[in-house]
Amino acid sequence: MSIETFGQPLLTFPDAEKSPLSIRAKALVFIDPRSRQLRQALEQLAPREISVLIRGDTGTGKELLARHIHRASDRGGLFVSVNCGAISPTYADAELFGYAAGSYSGSASSRAGWFGSANGGTLYLDEIGDLPLPIQIKLLAALENHEVTRVGAHQPSPVDVRLVAATSIDLAKAVAAGKFHERLYHYLSEGQLELPGLRERVGDILSLAEYFLGIYSQRLDLPVPLISEAAQAVLERHSWPGNTRELENVIHFALLVSTGDEILPEHLNLPDEGLAQIERQLQQILDNGSAAEKEALKQMLKQVDRL
Repeated sequence: MSIETFGQPLLTFPDAEKSPLSIRAKALVFIDPRSRQLRQALEQLAPREISVLIRGDTGTGKELLARHIHRASDRGGLFVSVNCGAISPTYADAELFGYAAGSYSGSASSRAGWFGSANGGTLYLDEIGDLPLPIQIKLLAALENHEVTRVGAHQPSPVDVRLVAATSIDLAKAVAAGKFHERLYHYLSEGQLELPGLRERVGDILSLAEYFLGIYSQRLDLPVPLISEAAQAVLERHSWPGNTRELENVIHFALLVSTGDEILPEHLNLPDEGLAQIERQLQQILDNGSAAEKEALKQMLKQVDRL
């Protein structure tokens, strides 16, 4: 299903309303030129059987890209999403690869684990860099050999799983630091997608804003206001450090506090653009300025403190 927003298609899934995912994780736009390039690369990778690594900042929509890859791959199995940061270090083996009956006290039956549950489908590992190194090695073996050995089992079980992993860090640097398995990194690197931050996809901002506005208006049984031209300009100027997640929260708030039939700049509760620009310039001096510029800035700030 696609919704027309600002004359452009907005991708959503047919079962979006039944999904337990957040509103943010149910739609993705491909309007900005960078997003269109991403979609082309995604659609080339989707039919292939190789693993895919998605790199993007927090809140950019990496899981939605992974779900789109799964749907476009025609794999008949499930899409299984796992947050690696939430996996118990003690039971990581059992959670990922399953366990045989009797392996643990009170475990009368066996479990397939996340890997087995994704058999015939796609296993999505979010923040794969958080996996402990010993589990990374076992994950690579399972992918290469197409089999897993459950905890307590004597024989491996065949599996057909496509891995889509995501990270918000530079895994190459983690490899260099000895924190990520080098061979697993190279295995994942065969298919890579870079999901730019929202500030780098300005053409997507208004369409996403309209989508969030429409969904929240429907859920709260409120009339759908227009986003004024002035508010549109503010949305497009904002740097969006929180990416799509921040945009969703801003639009939700604006809907609740607006009183007329338009969303105005003051309803967005965003920092004053002039002040924000000054803050960015000061931060740039602190990060990249010369020693003389940094010293001059410090002296100026001391003078301000005395006022």
